[in-house]
Amino acid sequence: MLKKIDPGFHPQDVRHFLENYTAACPEDVVRIGAPVSDDQDATALIWALAGQGRQPMLRLDNVTGLNAPVVCNVFGSRRRIAHLFDTDESGLHEAYQTRSRAATTPKEVAFGPVLEEVVTGVDIDLETLPMLKHFETDRQKYITSGIIIGEHPETGVGNLSYHRAMIHTPNQLATSLHSRGHLWRLLNLSKELGRPMPVAMVIGGHPLFMLAASARVAFEEDERDIAGGLMGAPLEVVRTPAYGIRVPAQAEIVLEGVIEHDAFVEEGPFGEFTGYSSDRSTNNLFTVETILRRSQPILVSVAGGNSAEHLNLGRIPREAEMVEKLKARFPSVTAVHYPSSGTHFHAYVAMNQSREGEARQVMLGLMGWDQYLKNVIVVDADVDITRDEEVLWAVSAHFQPHRDVVIVEGLPGNALDPSASGIGTTSRMGLDATRGPDFHGTRALISEAAQARAAALLQGLRQGKSTPTGAGL
Repeated sequence: MLKKIDPGFHPQDVRHFLENYTAACPEDVVRIGAPVSDDQDATALIWALAGQGRQPMLRLDNVTGLNAPVVCNVFGSRRRIAHLFDTDESGLHEAYQTRSRAATTPKEVAFGPVLEEVVTGVDIDLETLPMLKHFETDRQKYITSGIIIGEHPETGVGNLSYHRAMIHTPNQLATSLHSRGHLWRLLNLSKELGRPMPVAMVIGGHPLFMLAASARVAFEEDERDIAGGLMGAPLEVVRTPAYGIRVPAQAEIVLEGVIEHDAFVEEGPFGEFTGYSSDRSTNNLFTVETILRRSQPILVSVAGGNSAEHLNLGRIPREAEMVEKLKARFPSVTAVHYPSSGTHFHAYVAMNQSREGEARQVMLGLMGWDQYLKNVIVVDADVDITRDEEVLWAVSAHFQPHRDVVIVEGLPGNALDPSASGIGTTSRMGLDATRGPDFHGTRALISEAAQARAAALLQGLRQGKSTPTGAGL
C-alpha cells in the first residue's frame, strides 16, 4: 500500500542526517561500493578502521544477500554525536541534558514514509528483512538496532528500549529483555491482564531518536517525548494498524506484533558490550503481525560487541545524567568519563578535592547511582581522564592499596556481566588516586611555549619545510 508523503514533514529521518552530515564532514564518511559479505564484513571493517584510530561512519552500498544499503558506526565517534547537538565533545553532556529537558509530546500525523509498504498476515516473511551476522560466534544474523516500543495499557505512556533479535520462524523473532527494565514491567502488567503485550520494533530511526531510546527516565516518562526535545521539534508519529502504537513516521522499518508472557524460545549467543558472546537471555518470543517499511529501506545497523558505537549509544545519556548529578552534589568535580576500555563497568572522575574523604563520597555516590558500574577511579583535576594511560599513571603514583580502596559487596549488577553471580549481583570498587593532603611531589611539566615550538617544528617537517640531517617523519 503506497501513501503520499506530506511535504510539510520535518526532516526526522536518517536519510536527511546522512545527506547533511556527508556534505558537512565528507572526511568522516567511508562509502564502499565494492561487494561485501553480510557475514561479519561490516564488523571487520569497523574493527580494522578502529585499529587505525578511526571511527568513521560506514555506508555499504553492495552487501551480498541484502536488498538494501547498510549504514553503520553512526555512533562510533563522540565528535560525530556532538555534531548532532551543534557542539563539541566537551559540551556534549550539557547539550544532551538541556535538550532532553525540552521534552515535547509527539505530533500524530496521518501518514509517513514508513507506511509506503504495509505487509500483513500470510505475506509476512522476516527473511526479507535486511539483517547482518556480526560475529563468528553469533547464533545467526541479528537485528542490533531494534528499538522496541511498548505502551502502558491504561495511560498509553510508552517505553523505548534496545533488544537484540534473531529470526525464529518466518513471522516470529526470538529476543531478550535481559535488562529487565520498564518493558519487562509492562510485560508483567500484560500478564496480570491475561493478554500478550502489544509492541512495535523500530529499525532505522533518526540518530537522535535512537539516542532517546537509551535515555534513563522514570516509568511514567516517555522516551518519544525525549526524542522531540533532542530534535527540537515534536516527534512525528503514525499509529500502527493493529494496535495503534505510535511509531516514528519517517522510520525505515517497523515490526508490529505481540510478546507472549508464557512463550519461550532459544536465543543467543550474541556478541555483547562486554566483548564476550553472551547466551544469557530471557528467551522471549515476538510474533510479528505487521511489517511497515519504506519501499526501499536502508538498514541502520549498530555494531555489536564492545565497539565504540555500541558503548557510546548506550552510555552517553547515562553519562550526561551522572555528570550533572555529581557536579550538582560535588562542585569540586571537574569531569567524568566512561572509557571504552571499561565497557560500561568503569568510570573516571577528575576533581579538585576540597577536604579529605571527599573522593570517597564521590565514588560511593556514583556507584550508588549507576548500577552498571563496578569500578570508579577518582583522580586530580590536572589528569586527563580521556586517556587511560594518564589515569593509570595517577593510580601508580598516587594510590596506596591499604589506604585508598573502597569495596562494596552484594549490589545489583548487569545481567550480561560474565563475572557477576547467577542472581545478578556484583561488588563495586572505588580507587582514590588523588594526591591527598600528605602527598610529596611536584609534577614534571613542559612549558606551553616549548610545546608550541615543538609542534611548529614537527608541522614544518610534515610540510617538507625543514628536514634536519637524520630526521624525518
